[in-house]
Amino acid sequence: MRIAYLDCFSGLAGDMTLAALVNAGADRNKVEQELRKLPLGEFRLEWKNVVKKGVSALKVDVIDLEGGHGHSHDHSHSHDHGLQLHIHSHNHGHDHHHSHDHSHDHDHSHSHDHSHEHSHDHAHDHSHDHHHHHSHDHDHSHPHHHRRYSEIVEMIKSAGFAPRVTERALAIFHEIGVAEAKIHGIPIETVHFHEVGALDSIVDIVGVAIALEELGIDALYSGPVPTGNGFVRCDHGLYPVPAPATLEMLKGIPLRATTIQKELTTPTGAGIAAALVKFFGPLPSMTVETIGYGAGTRELADQPNVLRIMIGELQA
Repeated sequence: MRIAYLDCFSGLAGDMTLAALVNAGADRNKVEQELRKLPLGEFRLEWKNVVKKGVSALKVDVIDLEGGHGHSHDHSHSHDHGLQLHIHSHNHGHDHHHSHDHSHDHDHSHSHDHSHEHSHDHAHDHSHDHHHHHSHDHDHSHPHHHRRYSEIVEMIKSAGFAPRVTERALAIFHEIGVAEAKIHGIPIETVHFHEVGALDSIVDIVGVAIALEELGIDALYSGPVPTGNGFVRCDHGLYPVPAPATLEMLKGIPLRATTIQKELTTPTGAGIAAALVKFFGPLPSMTVETIGYGAGTRELADQPNVLRIMIGELQA
């Protein structure tokens, strides 16, 4: 069985995962070509090689060509836009209740909060300001639209992806949507994703699913997940790290202690772990064929801010 092992010693985020998979051998042109099947408007992916504490890694940013801003996901991890959720208390009556069967044993009914006030201060220094006060350095003066959870689901279903790509992308969004709904005490139908921030998250999440398919990955394994420490600022005030929705998605998943006062694992990273990882633990018996490093934005004091992914065959 061909697996990808996530060595997330500095945390986990959607953009880091996508970059690491491409660095490990997924065809970036094919990934971008497949992403064009989604009705997301004009955007491009900016890939660049960076060095983090002596480790060469690939970094990816989503550049919104219509909104006029580039999302440098400045989460210290360069960590994903965090999905910028906009919570509406009124019922918009969408009718999606996607239930997903997880391959891993732990049960997470995940629900994680990014009710996000668009100051976009992604200054995630790994501590991404969950306003998602995302400090993507851009001026959000242009009109904002929102994408409902059900709209994103329909968009992915109708794109014509390979079945496993669709399944994996929907599973990740389902984990995040359910977590957000639970934390806020609202039906999943009332969860809205802000379009500007959702662009990054949709690209990262679907891009990860596409890259996994490109690499022929049958299952994901992962080491214990470090969440970081400290606080992140949300619309409702300061929230502890891990943020409520992130922690909800990480239920049943082994976490690794760290003294780093940053948010190391973002909601999108937690969604990937919850939806796709089959086994959490030490590196399994495997033949490693390729290795990829995906970079975050900020520098950590004592370790490289990268996600390492090992691709190869699991040994019986």
